[in-house]
Amino acid sequence: MADLANDIRLAVDSGKAAIGIRKATDSIANGTAKLVVVASVNKKDRINDIEHSAKLADARVILFKGNPMELGVVCGKPFSVSVLSITEPGSSNILNEKY
Repeated sequence: MADLANDIRLAVDSGKAAIGIRKATDSIANGTAKLVVVASVNKKDRINDIEHSAKLADARVILFKGNPMELGVVCGKPFSVSVLSITEPGSSNILNEKY
């Protein structure tokens, strides 16, 4: 099994990702999100809303075991990232892995 953090970083660097709650929910709403990654240290209502929207859009949701600061570091960003959606995986195999 591959490492989720490495696959997220590769997808962000080589593919296309919508970083942040607003951009991620927009990509879910317009149907371009293929995978949604949510920091597990998040508001339960936010996680439930994103999971519901992603289910309706037929996008898979993965809970990243960490806080938004850790997810931001994994994405290579100098800020916290609560949610991101992968629209194109690039060189990453993130869409085919089970986490």
